[in-house]
Amino acid sequence: MKKRLLIATGGGDCPGLNAVIRAIVKRASFEHNWEVLGSIDAFNGILKDPMHIVELTPEKVAGIHIQGGTIIGTTNKGGPFNWPIKNPDGTWTTVDRSQDFLDRLRYQNIEALINIGGDGSQRISQQLFELGCPVIGVPKTIDNDLSATDFTFGFQTAVDIATDAVDKLVTTAASHHRILILEVMGRFAGWIALHSAIAGGAEVCLIPEIPYNIQNIMQAIDERIDRGHDFANIVIAEGARPVDGDMTFVESDEPGAMKIKLGGAGLRLAQELKNAGCTIDIRVTILGHLQRGGTPNAFDRILASQFGVKAFELVLQQKWGSMVAYRHPGIVAVPLTEAIEKYNYIDLNSDLVATARGLGISLGD
Repeated sequence: MKKRLLIATGGGDCPGLNAVIRAIVKRASFEHNWEVLGSIDAFNGILKDPMHIVELTPEKVAGIHIQGGTIIGTTNKGGPFNWPIKNPDGTWTTVDRSQDFLDRLRYQNIEALINIGGDGSQRISQQLFELGCPVIGVPKTIDNDLSATDFTFGFQTAVDIATDAVDKLVTTAASHHRILILEVMGRFAGWIALHSAIAGGAEVCLIPEIPYNIQNIMQAIDERIDRGHDFANIVIAEGARPVDGDMTFVESDEPGAMKIKLGGAGLRLAQELKNAGCTIDIRVTILGHLQRGGTPNAFDRILASQFGVKAFELVLQQKWGSMVAYRHPGIVAVPLTEAIEKYNYIDLNSDLVATARGLGISLGD
């Protein structure tokens, strides 16, 4: 009887997810005594009745490494510790189904679990590990905010997409003599914003790590006008906030989902600039989910493939409670606890920040 491995992809979709799945399946096929399954829509495939799991063979994953999204689906709602239940009065509550989840794994004779996801997914991995689940984590987030790894797959593709947007907006801003604000993803860390601002040549970049002062931004714009330029480009992370304010968000009432959804940082900044006396016409572009979809670039395909192969080898070694990580120049195993203990913030004393300042990019401080 073959051993059974289950793969789950959780949280938001990300360029490179399919490359990880393909790498796991192809590496497992060389062992001959392993069967690989996929849980549809993260852990929902196990927890729903009837269960929704599919066999993943080399034939089924052939060529998927160039595709965006995930062939086994994903969700950021529910999960073993936060399963939504509808009450008789129409309201929703959540319950802990972690023991039921483990029982269902045993019922399916699943001997190992590889959970591909970001900080929320890996926190679930650690909780399951503490309950005795044989789990390996694979880091996935375009925000690059997961600790213990130099990069997460999907980040470089997201930077490419954001940089392409900056490139296009620069010419539009110049043609119409406007300030164009580009809002990109980045809840608590501004990696996408800072990389794309440097690569695209933006004049202002606002990130969660540095609360901004609107007067400092106005000063940067005024100085640019004094130099004869009647337009400017600003890149702002969705989690950026003013020195005397909070992140811009809306509360969600979706059952089992995160209670707070970020969005609107760019629109708020536009209004703040107008209130501060800016007379230049302002437009806002919110890049949104365009950063998540589409074909992964070569870097992310390679990194995702390395992660997938390493994850299965950790299964063979039974290094449960570990997460694969990129530590230049190699792919290593790190404890899940190390990955989730803190966010991977931008170091304000780093060369990256120094480069932005050296190029004259205002960071709003």
